[in-house]
Amino acid sequence: MKSIFIALFSCIGIAHAQINLEAATQPTPPTIDSLRQQFSGISGSGKPTRGTFFGGHVGFWKEDLDVTLQNKQKYANGNSVTAGLIPNIKPIWDVNMRDAVIIVGGDGNYYLTGSTGRNIWKLNDGVELYKSKDLIKWDYLGLVWSIEKDGGWEKTWRLRHGMPVRAVWAPELHYIKKNYFITLSMPPGGISILKSTTGKPEGPYVHATNPNKPLLGGIGPIPGSFLIDPTLFEDEDGKVYFTQGPANFIVRMKDDLSDFAEEPHPIQIVEPDTAKNHHIKSCQANYQNKDLGFEGATLFKRNGIYYLGSTDKYEDRYSMMMATSKNIYGPYEGRYEAVPCNGGTNFFRAKNGDWFTCFFGDDAQAPWREKPGIIKVVFDKAGKITIAKKQPDFILNK
Repeated sequence: MKSIFIALFSCIGIAHAQINLEAATQPTPPTIDSLRQQFSGISGSGKPTRGTFFGGHVGFWKEDLDVTLQNKQKYANGNSVTAGLIPNIKPIWDVNMRDAVIIVGGDGNYYLTGSTGRNIWKLNDGVELYKSKDLIKWDYLGLVWSIEKDGGWEKTWRLRHGMPVRAVWAPELHYIKKNYFITLSMPPGGISILKSTTGKPEGPYVHATNPNKPLLGGIGPIPGSFLIDPTLFEDEDGKVYFTQGPANFIVRMKDDLSDFAEEPHPIQIVEPDTAKNHHIKSCQANYQNKDLGFEGATLFKRNGIYYLGSTDKYEDRYSMMMATSKNIYGPYEGRYEAVPCNGGTNFFRAKNGDWFTCFFGDDAQAPWREKPGIIKVVFDKAGKITIAKKQPDFILNK
């Protein structure tokens, strides 16, 4: 199985070649203390930031910036709104977050997770969780899983450009088999699955997979080690499936989610989108535009149709590309940009039956950067995802 996985993940090394991760190491305490003095490892309950329509933290590989009136044209100009591609929305919660994902829990509450901390490219403390009854008012449940206190292999630090890094990327909470599970990844991309020991979303959490090594990926610069953005999907028959990153494979999990139950199934995209400006440049040569995306996978089912998504750069927008199939393993067809600028997130069905996509802003056309938001979506007669004409008042920037 290992050789198959390495072949499936070849584009990831190209897409993230600039990361330049070095061997795993244990930095000295003063080095770690220096990092913690520069960047908070949690986002907390939220802090006031500059502006409303724009504003918030922007995390880049070499920068740590705020979006201000002076630089918003470069980092968050909102062109997707002014062009009428998305509604004039505002964040649902004023908190620094990437990769925002919302689910409906078994108790009927909404739960929000994502990449948090002041600069996840360098460090964060673990997985933070937020709770809401109505998607309007959010309560902070705190750090439900700590790298330092609860981690296994995740405690290992790595180097990037000679500097230590240790951070959780794109954690997701899932309510599966009447329990809560968290998927997470850490640079250079090792992946783990955690499970609640109490059946409650706030945990505590322990490893469902092997705590001593990643489910996929690695803790050093090995081939195929940069694997990120894992997600889970429970089908109507109780079987649970896994995909990650570019969503170029789907694999069924064991019943206890401790490991894979089978060989991975490579995903074929029927009639692939060959337009160069619909793909990130670093993956074009490798996949010849036959990919769905390059990171931020998502998977759900509606009316007997499987919806598989992965994020790509579509006309310079960081957007979730979607395709559909009547079979979990595909082939999938109809690749399209579902909602502009909603990459790296998910779709969820609200308690009243309405469907939404999450949003966090990761390109210059977005109205803000790195805060959680939502957009209501609908499905046309062919099952294609489109933006609803009528949006909830509480998400509109009036």
